[in-house]
Amino acid sequence: MIAAIHSRLRRAGLAMALLPLLNASALAEMRLTSDDIAEGRLMDRDQVYAGFGCDGENLSPSLSWSGAPEATRSYVVMAYDPDAPTGSGWWHWAAINIPAGVTSLPEGVGTDGVPGPSGMVEARNDFSQNAFGGACPPEGSAPHRYVFTVYAMPQEALPLDETASGALVGFYVQNAAIDRASITAKYGR
Repeated sequence: MIAAIHSRLRRAGLAMALLPLLNASALAEMRLTSDDIAEGRLMDRDQVYAGFGCDGENLSPSLSWSGAPEATRSYVVMAYDPDAPTGSGWWHWAAINIPAGVTSLPEGVGTDGVPGPSGMVEARNDFSQNAFGGACPPEGSAPHRYVFTVYAMPQEALPLDETASGALVGFYVQNAAIDRASITAKYGR
């Protein structure tokens, strides 16, 4: 990660001025945990969509993170299925503009009447909803991967609103995030 940041800065002509900030001790190492999902493990019915032939509870998992860089001004949380048979994957969730002082989200936030933190905006998922949309791979398919990622952002808010797509949010975070942490859970039916 340090080499990638250094390469970007060098191309921008900023590497020498910011080189002291790039040593390993200056960069935080983010960590993402959950009481509801785990790396490489199958998700429970709680995180399965209610619709499209799936009969789950459609609850976003609890998420907690730590180790964000000091320069963090907000967070973005996204859930993405790279195995969806669409040619572009499937965006299940994009919660943006989470204040820097927030380091966890409870199960069901953005769904089931559980409000998000003040300032959080949920972009449009691929179910065309401004909420979390649970796992629902095609029947008979091998288990899909569901990548839950928290991104540390250098700005207090992205210039997006609830009409933004997951792909547009993804564009912003891939080009500006200063750190990230992920959990990849699975689900098949």
